[in-house]
Amino acid sequence: MSTISEGGHPLTVINVFTVTPERQADVVRMLSELTEQTVRHQAGFISTNIHASLDGMRVVNYAQWEGREHLEAMMAVPEARERMRELTQVAASEPHLYEVSRVYQK
Repeated sequence: MSTISEGGHPLTVINVFTVTPERQADVVRMLSELTEQTVRHQAGFISTNIHASLDGMRVVNYAQWEGREHLEAMMAVPEARERMRELTQVAASEPHLYEVSRVYQK
């Protein structure tokens, strides 16, 4: 389950994929398959949330990991590397690592 709390844990990865509208569904499918078949089975994985923009031009992957070392270990898995390479042939990828600074809830 996704958790949001202030501080350095968990590690948050926000990856914005820029895509043409006709390929947005492909990127969502590819990310979903990657997550279902490989990513979610890796040590330190907490959650992935995939968002498709209403204009069809972006897909945002919001993921949480127990720590940076877990993310790096997953990225070293050959199947994950190959699927990410395939994804970046369809959409430009802009990943960044974050820690939560503030949380406001109702």
